[in-house]
Amino acid sequence: MQTIFNTLQSKFRLLWGLILCSLLVILTACGTPRVSAEERLFVDLSLEFLGEYQLPQLDFEDTPVGGLSGITYDRANDLFYAVSDDRSYLAPARFYTLKMIRDRETKTQLQKVEIEKVTLLKNKEGELYPPGSIDAEGIALSPQNTLFISSEGSPKDKVNPFIAEFELNSGEWLQQLPIPNRFLPNEDENGTPLGIRENLAFESLTLSPNGLAQSDPFRLFTATEAALYQDQTLATPIEEPARIRFLHYLLSPIGEPNLVAEHLYLLDTIPESSLKYGLSEIMALDTEGFFLSLERTFGLTGFGAKIFQVVVSDATDTSKVETLGGELGQLQPLRKRLVLDLQGLDKYDVYLDNLEGMTFGPNLPDGSRSLVLVSDNNFNEYQVNQFLLFRIVKS
Repeated sequence: MQTIFNTLQSKFRLLWGLILCSLLVILTACGTPRVSAEERLFVDLSLEFLGEYQLPQLDFEDTPVGGLSGITYDRANDLFYAVSDDRSYLAPARFYTLKMIRDRETKTQLQKVEIEKVTLLKNKEGELYPPGSIDAEGIALSPQNTLFISSEGSPKDKVNPFIAEFELNSGEWLQQLPIPNRFLPNEDENGTPLGIRENLAFESLTLSPNGLAQSDPFRLFTATEAALYQDQTLATPIEEPARIRFLHYLLSPIGEPNLVAEHLYLLDTIPESSLKYGLSEIMALDTEGFFLSLERTFGLTGFGAKIFQVVVSDATDTSKVETLGGELGQLQPLRKRLVLDLQGLDKYDVYLDNLEGMTFGPNLPDGSRSLVLVSDNNFNEYQVNQFLLFRIVKS
């Protein structure tokens, strides 16, 4: 009898334990925020604002400093290279070597930006670019210690866009990447424009992964600032986001550069008060397939900008899609999530200028990476060369 009692008691304890475990699972699930499959695609990161510096209007070695539309960081030498979008009108096409000075104590406050050098760019013939033949917008430092620079071109002046590699120290032209015909200014049989639109082409440029050996292949990414003519929809930008093509190149010391994929990037719908809205920069994160993007707007209330995290994930390759102007159907765009609306910096009395460049900066004392943004002042006396410094915070 005692044996039967002990057996029943053991079974009762087991049953009660199972009930408690089930209740615990239910209560835990109820207390845990639900995370969607979409949210799990992204890296959990945020940006902490550290400071601003405005570079005064000045000339350096007979060149007006301005139009800083792209920036890249040289970690080995703790230097930045910023390209000017002067179309060789005010001075020859060029990029500047910059030194960023932080405070000695915390190393987190931006005190000054100094110009150390200006380098003039040479074309394929070894000559300075003639006026109007280049509109340099994006810049990225390669593992070979060279610079890639993107130019928007100009349909109205029949100047094609390009992405070219230049020698870092001399500015000598080294090679040019192939660009599909669908991006080049053209017309169809009815005279309808095709390709890039004026001042809305290759504004952005980034390389991935970072810190490779010189002999390793690497990837280059760029995107148009706004939709190609043939990719525009009948909807207004307020009703539907613009459809942008995001290009993915593979470069290797052996063989020619190769365009391996293309994806659809959707801009946010344009704010009603805005006159211009576009993708001004992309930046590859350390994790392959993840990026930050900078969308910039200008309107009646001034400049605005937002930083998004972008994930390639299951995005459709659109390189064979002739036009993105119709129904997208099963076509999957790049996924993106807002990281920071920069207009919120007004609480620090920071008011945005025409932000166009974005890059990693030096490591901060706690080991985190810094992020640097720069503005293009359009050589306008009422605008500024603005530098913004952030800490990248990963959870």
